[in-house]
Amino acid sequence: MLSIFFLFACKQEKNVPTKQINTAKKEVVVTSKKSFNAYWYSGKAELNSYALKQSRYGEIREGEVVLVFVTEPFSLNKQVKLDNAKEAGTDFVSIMKLNTIRKFTTGIYEYSLMSSVFTPIDIQKYPHTLKMNTSVQEWCGHTFTQLNLKDNKYQFQEFSYFEVEGDTEKTIPVALLEDELMTRIRLQEGILPLGEIDLICSSTYSRLSHQELKVTKATIRKTATDSIITYIIDYLSFKRTVSMDVQKEFPNKILSWSEDNGEGLITEATLKKSIKEPYWNLKRNADETKRKELQLIN
Repeated sequence: MLSIFFLFACKQEKNVPTKQINTAKKEVVVTSKKSFNAYWYSGKAELNSYALKQSRYGEIREGEVVLVFVTEPFSLNKQVKLDNAKEAGTDFVSIMKLNTIRKFTTGIYEYSLMSSVFTPIDIQKYPHTLKMNTSVQEWCGHTFTQLNLKDNKYQFQEFSYFEVEGDTEKTIPVALLEDELMTRIRLQEGILPLGEIDLICSSTYSRLSHQELKVTKATIRKTATDSIITYIIDYLSFKRTVSMDVQKEFPNKILSWSEDNGEGLITEATLKKSIKEPYWNLKRNADETKRKELQLIN
């Protein structure tokens, strides 16, 4: 089953938009069609490994994160990857998918978390991320959270083994997602909206802290050097500050980030290795050498 999923779910499509927009400033950013096409429509995904220092239960845990960026054809109506983009007509939209896989151990048992974000590449036509979901697995049990854009609202579903959360469905007003900030950075030449904004906090933070996922106020500011842009996101109604270092030049890779939740310990992730590969085709035992190239521990 897993091999079939990778074969049919991860192949890229070839339609290439060339214009993006900064949704806060309404500043149009024109990316070189040649460089954008060559990088993002090469038939490969960008795979990034990070050394993780995760704050959990009052201690720092060693772990790792993998970010997988890839473009795919997506269904506007079903909000799933299209099997045949050529026959989809107006249901087709080109998206950037980001899969974030985070793993760390607490004592005897491990955590495995995965988030997926599906952001349209033509942000001027489709200004909001269409879908986001997050699953958390650990030895106590697991949870699953999903947002789907519908009628200018996010349809929220959550399934959890915790009694206070249980199985929940509701709507959330549309707003920028913390989970989509990295896809926005990659699509907008490193640009994020600045100042006070409405933001929906990270679904990973929401699950680990058992906080309600909702729209809240935050501020985004930045500093820059000749080679790096640093974004700082501060939430105004609770203690959480996120900092991201971004490569200033195209393709604007995510170099590192940190998360400070006011607990005295800071979660940090630092880039180890970045490669481009059609990972959905690398299923043989011999392909495990690519894991070594990515410097993955597990």
